[in-house]
Amino acid sequence: MKEIIQKDFEIYFGSEVLEKLAEILITKGYSKIFVLVDSQTKKHCWPILSPYLVNYELVEIEAGEKNKNLENASIIWTKLQTYKADKKAVLINLGGGVVSDLGGFVAATYKRGIDFINIPTSLLGMVDASIGGKLGIDLNELKNAVGLIQNPKYIFIDPNFLKTLPEIEKRNGLAEVCKHALIDDKPLFEKLQKISLLDNLDSLLFQSLKIKVKIVKKDPFEKDTRKTLNFGHTIGHAIETYSLKNDSLPIKHGEAIAIGMICEAYISASIQGLSQEELRKISSYFSERFLKYKGKLPVKELIEYMKNDKKNEEGFINFTLLKKIGKAKINATCHEDLIIKSLEYYQNL
Repeated sequence: MKEIIQKDFEIYFGSEVLEKLAEILITKGYSKIFVLVDSQTKKHCWPILSPYLVNYELVEIEAGEKNKNLENASIIWTKLQTYKADKKAVLINLGGGVVSDLGGFVAATYKRGIDFINIPTSLLGMVDASIGGKLGIDLNELKNAVGLIQNPKYIFIDPNFLKTLPEIEKRNGLAEVCKHALIDDKPLFEKLQKISLLDNLDSLLFQSLKIKVKIVKKDPFEKDTRKTLNFGHTIGHAIETYSLKNDSLPIKHGEAIAIGMICEAYISASIQGLSQEELRKISSYFSERFLKYKGKLPVKELIEYMKNDKKNEEGFINFTLLKKIGKAKINATCHEDLIIKSLEYYQNL
């Protein structure tokens, strides 16, 4: 078992972390234990966790990004209230990004804050969503429009949960692993180019989450360095929002961010000096591993979504771009014409 101990939270990584969880729960003496699951993690992951818990209440929501909303937050708050959760209660979030975002938001705001613990069950959750304390819900289809930053007390990452994932969910998380490499670790990107999705997943996972922890530790409230983690997300979130609103089967977060990284790499090559060779490598990597978006992307509508992005400042659409693979540039802006060209570049690949 590997440990990463920070000032406000602790991360445990390995196949024995659930034993550590049981030990900590006994030591902390929480008044009540609540476990948040979605319909998928209840079926596939809860049987793995349940033997390590006693005297708990299970709270279930439906799976999917569309359920990360105020209605479900209210349902969970009411459940906590019904079972008389006090300030010494704890909420365990067993799931991917939706469960950790929503569950953390609920815990951080219930009675002005109770402890919460993240047990990510998806690759996306393990390397991104469960780490860094960004909590929130979507509002009017806009991603994470309402939220706050508050770290969990503990994060327990058991790679065995990855065995429960379908291929599409592994790709979903792979996009964020690759993002960490592109902004901070060129050798990691070179490794990713050479291997299949399943090769050396445990070691790559730990390497990726260390990048996330390092960046968050330097800038917990996203005033400076942490903005590098937004690479691919300005355009990617707009595409994800559009898909959630219009597609009968919306694309996954990682799929949208993969498109965003191709587009924002194109913008980087136009105004930040990213070489054409590195643009080609990035475009090829994502094109080979992710399915092409079906249908034509409505560029004007996407730009309107970007104008509502929470990262914007002083009315400008804000990007994190690449100077080169492994080196990011924050607080970049560009003309709308270049955003349109980047989307056309993606669609013509």
